[in-house]
Amino acid sequence: MPTRTVAFLIVAALTCAAPVARSAEHAIDIVDTDQLAWKDYPGLPGVQFVVLAGNPREAGLYVIRAKFAPHTMSRPHWHPEARYVTVIKGTWWAGTGDKFDPNATVPLHAGAFAIHAPHEVHYDGAKDEEAIVQISGMGPSGTTVVEPKQ
Repeated sequence: MPTRTVAFLIVAALTCAAPVARSAEHAIDIVDTDQLAWKDYPGLPGVQFVVLAGNPREAGLYVIRAKFAPHTMSRPHWHPEARYVTVIKGTWWAGTGDKFDPNATVPLHAGAFAIHAPHEVHYDGAKDEEAIVQISGMGPSGTTVVEPKQ
């Protein structure tokens, strides 16, 4: 699938995703994580996501969760903004560079924290078990998939 097509599908999905928690007139909004409405991530089978707060397509803070099925990894890509990632469940594997090599990834276990620098190419996902990560950043967000080096 061409890079621009994948990027468009990802942007479309994030645009259509309604946040679970909305700004309200009360002191606190509580998100029941047992009731999250996960959606398939376009162009990446085995990955689902949910927007918890904000809107990744708009300026301002956003918080999303991404769920990777076992043996599911993204391909090398980058984001225009810094992204702050906390591993919620399982082991999440992260690698850098535009050459996809799952054996070169680093394991991050539940509770681990990582920062994706803006415009830096990386890939990530799950190996033998499901992994769930929480990602926050300042929008507008985006994802650009890079063509692999031969």
